[in-house]
Amino acid sequence: MSARELTVLADDGALLAVQVHDPADGPDDEVTTLVLAHGWTLSHRTWDPVVAGLAGRPGLRVVTWDQRGHGRSTLARGRRRPRGVSVRRLAADLRTVVDATAPEGPLVLAGHSMGGMTVMALAGRDPGLVTRRVRGVALVATSAGGLAEGTRPAQRWGARLAAHAPAVPLGRTITLQGQRALLFGEHADPGAVAATRDQVAATRLASFGGFYGALMAHDEVASLAVLADVPVTVLVGTRDRLTPERHARALVAALPHARLEVLDGAGHMLPYEATGEVTAAIADLLVPVSSGG
Repeated sequence: MSARELTVLADDGALLAVQVHDPADGPDDEVTTLVLAHGWTLSHRTWDPVVAGLAGRPGLRVVTWDQRGHGRSTLARGRRRPRGVSVRRLAADLRTVVDATAPEGPLVLAGHSMGGMTVMALAGRDPGLVTRRVRGVALVATSAGGLAEGTRPAQRWGARLAAHAPAVPLGRTITLQGQRALLFGEHADPGAVAATRDQVAATRLASFGGFYGALMAHDEVASLAVLADVPVTVLVGTRDRLTPERHARALVAALPHARLEVLDGAGHMLPYEATGEVTAAIADLLVPVSSGG
């Protein structure tokens, strides 16, 4: 199903590439909007398999976008490097996308990896919006903080160096085999690995480094309290090397009402590796909204 393409202007001049899949029918005042946030070095295309299973349903609008510095979205006006970027800045972009595409009505938010962090940061930045409008949250292969634990000094140094690199794509510096080993679990589909590699290859080297620093500084544990009355589903793969299972369990420890799905053998790229499970989890969050719950 084709999407409407929008360009949304952030308050600092960044241009955000947004895709809107409108509902099959129904008046706007009965529409629920599902907003899907993608991860670091990826693009909105990560969510394509899930969108295919959800878009076009009556009463459901599906919105995706490229996070700033990723895909077709730019950084702030006049900047070629993401200096000073933070996950809270991404949360401000998420609010801008919501205001532009769904200024009213119930929301369900889903985020993969950095996208999940963006959703948590939105809860901390705009608790009123979450309380008033958010009816469900899916946190997919993500973390509330503590990502710097266990990283090596050489990794941090390399990322800082990349943050000051020219605004050129990463290119095909990571082989398919290397990408599969890092991001995927036991049964990686070759097409999914190639699609992921293409997204990573198109990411600017400066964005790779600059956003790495933002992820290492990310800490939204306190913001989870805002989600105390919101249905939350947390999904993680047992072979996730970037946000291992302990991060998902920490989320559930802070959100005792949350539902945890541990996917045996899956890695970090759950929208590709476990499309059915991710789609079903989001669909379950949509059911109470569509039934007026």
